[in-house]
Order: sequence, then C-alpha cells, then structure tokens
Amino acid sequence: MIKYKIFLSRSSEKALKKIPKHDLRRVLAKLESLKIDPFPDGCKKLEGEAHAFRVRVGVYRIIYDVIGTNLIIFVLKIAHRKEVYR
Repeated sequence: MIKYKIFLSRSSEKALKKIPKHDLRRVLAKLESLKIDPFPDGCKKLEGEAHAFRVRVGVYRIIYDVIGTNLIIFVLKIAHRKEVYR
C-alpha cells in the first residue's frame, strides 16, 4: 500500500492549535486518512488552482495540494468554513 507524506504550512500548524479538541480529533483523523487516499469521497478540486483540493471535516475545511510524483500532500490551509476561502 502506497502512503503519501503530509506536510503542513505554518498557517495550518497554527490553525490546528486553535481548533477545539473535539473537532481537532476529527481533523487529525482526516489528515491520517489522506495519507492512504488523497482523493476521498467528497473531495473537490478547487477551480483556478492546478493541484489544490478541499475536503470537509464538519464545519472545517482542509485545503491541500497533491504532488503525485513525490507522493506528497502539502496542507495549505485549515480553517472554519466561513474563513477558509478569504
């Protein structure tokens, strides 16, 4: 089984520290599942971006790039749905 490596941007690392614990567990579980399947059900490609995708985790959104040749997922942003696209 091929596993992708996940790298977080500084802003996404900071955002993780601000998420409440009950939501944080779900976000971390989703990040772990992205290692196995970077394109899960409900994943949407962002328009205007070459490799950017988003996945929903409750009221939070994870925006990430998939670099398939190197098996890397680079998490660009993790934020509440009201703030993520600003």
